[in-house]
Amino acid sequence: MTLEQLRIFAAVADALHFTRAAETLHLSQPAVSAAVAALEAEHGLRLFDRIGRRVELTAAGHLLRREARAILAKVEEAGTMLAELSGLSRGTLRLAASQTVGNHWLPPRLLRFAETHPGIRIDLSIGNTGQVAEAVRDGSAELGIAEGAVSDPALVSEPIAGDRLRLVVGGRHPWAGLGRVGVKDMAAGRWILRESGSGTRALFEAAVRAAGLDPGGLDVAMTLPGGGVIRAALLAGLGASVLSDLIVAEDLAAGRIVALEGLELPARPFHLVRHRDRYRSIAERAFVRLAVEAAPASS
Repeated sequence: MTLEQLRIFAAVADALHFTRAAETLHLSQPAVSAAVAALEAEHGLRLFDRIGRRVELTAAGHLLRREARAILAKVEEAGTMLAELSGLSRGTLRLAASQTVGNHWLPPRLLRFAETHPGIRIDLSIGNTGQVAEAVRDGSAELGIAEGAVSDPALVSEPIAGDRLRLVVGGRHPWAGLGRVGVKDMAAGRWILRESGSGTRALFEAAVRAAGLDPGGLDVAMTLPGGGVIRAALLAGLGASVLSDLIVAEDLAAGRIVALEGLELPARPFHLVRHRDRYRSIAERAFVRLAVEAAPASS
């Protein structure tokens, strides 16, 4: 088994498609197929089930994918350590961020970092808090920044200044003129919420329980994968939600969206997520110093 075989296997395991993996690796599709076939023949195991033009990982493939990711991450760490002998003149910083962080909090900080360190390439993936934790755990991201707290023995989660959730409706919603909604209103209302696994959804459900309601009993009309699409639904008058003040600040000022009292939604920290045992690159430490430690809390 070679590192090149592992790299090719991991690309196919991620894409679940030989041609797309070949395009990502800048190799021919026959070369990718041959590398996987050689790996399977060497160990007498089938790693993929071929179903028409698509493939699925077998049980052995799932196990190897996890180990391959860990090995490839270690190899990349070694390369990063050698590259850092030349300082911050070149390299890559792999980040994973949850939706609100990635779409609203992070962009000005990335711009500031890019201006200061133009030789460092940023690779950013955006998902929910659970997906951020998974990316850091399997080595596809060096640093995660999540809205929700992460509890995983392999990871370290460090709180930083974040945002504040607001109970909000569109300006045309029947609640818009109330100022405050009660428990009965919330129990009877229609809600537009983030998916399970997001930090926003977890904090909303905790606040609802504290108010004496069962989150499972609410009328959730829509479950949407990001604050931006929820904002659009609110502007159309489709329901109530909780969103970060980073997302709705301009709408609140313009009166297009209205914030209401009724749920205890305190300021929430964001969380820097790192792997407990992996090397912290100079680029990652520089990013944290510039984008987090040196940034004003209100930015």
